[in-house]
Amino acid sequence: MIQVTRLNGKVFVLNAEWIKFVEATPDTVITLTQDEKVLVRETVEEVVRRVVAYHREVRLVSRISGESEGGGGHGEGRG
Repeated sequence: MIQVTRLNGKVFVLNAEWIKFVEATPDTVITLTQDEKVLVRETVEEVVRRVVAYHREVRLVSRISGESEGGGGHGEGRG
C-alpha cells in the first residue's frame, strides 16, 4: 500500500499491486488494473519511488518470514 494525495488535498492509501501504469498529463494519473484512473498531486517519479519502496518492503518481510519458519540458511555463512 502507498499513500498518495488527490488533487483536492485528501490523502488516501492505494494498493500498489493494482497499479497498471502512471503517467503525467501534466497531472499525475495512476491507472489501475481495473482501468480506473486516479489523479494525484505526487509526481510520476514520486509514485514510482513509493511503489518500489513498497515492493522492497514486501520482499524483505517475505524473506524474514521465510527465515523464521526455517527457510533460511541458504549458504549465507550461518552455523
